[in-house]
Amino acid sequence: MRKYLLAARESSAPARSWPKALIVPHAGYVYSGPIAARAYITLEPGSEVVTNVALLGPSHHVAFSGLAVPSSASFETPLGRVPVDETARARVVELPFVEIRDDAHGMEHSLEVQLPFLQEVLERFSVLPIAVGRATAAQVSEALEKLWGGAETVLVISSDLSHYHDYHTARRMDASTAQAIERLAPEEIGYEDACGRIAVQGLLDAASKHALGVRRLDLRSSGDTAGGRGEVVGYGAWSFTAARNGSP
Repeated sequence: MRKYLLAARESSAPARSWPKALIVPHAGYVYSGPIAARAYITLEPGSEVVTNVALLGPSHHVAFSGLAVPSSASFETPLGRVPVDETARARVVELPFVEIRDDAHGMEHSLEVQLPFLQEVLERFSVLPIAVGRATAAQVSEALEKLWGGAETVLVISSDLSHYHDYHTARRMDASTAQAIERLAPEEIGYEDACGRIAVQGLLDAASKHALGVRRLDLRSSGDTAGGRGEVVGYGAWSFTAARNGSP
């Protein structure tokens, strides 16, 4: 993971400010790590300011309606413990479609794989992991409003793009999805376009309301990183930043 961050730093111009939100992939690091790293280095200018991270990703193993947060006080990675933002949790569970469900988090890689990246680029922070089940984009957008905060808060949406198409088909599909994200057009993202599409759509709705600008950071697939090209998974990274110059 650190080698991907180093490579991203070497190939990118240093940033002066940091984004309000990111879309990042969540496959094994050998596949999507280089793409995710391009997103996470954009948080480094805010390493001492960002103290709260809301992390949303799809539930891959447990079916439920709405959104789910964990009851635990912290999450642990090989780099140490990350405290759960209990204040943010209390705020978001006021919504009728948000519940505390530990089973939705027990094996959810889409959220866990983001934590070491965050630990590398931020000084001290707490996180609120949110698993997205059978929910709507409007519900995600409403939850993001509860968590929006100021410059101290960053929103991270975890999503891969197309799954198991041949390389050239995936490139076409992912290019179309990228254009929809960059136009802030959630209605143009379909079922097969992104596994975390509901959270992505909710972020795009919130980004429109807050007049955020979006920038593509990377767009590749497993056929470009560590896999064959017969069946690939697409990965993209985007940052969302307030139009004014400076921090979110």
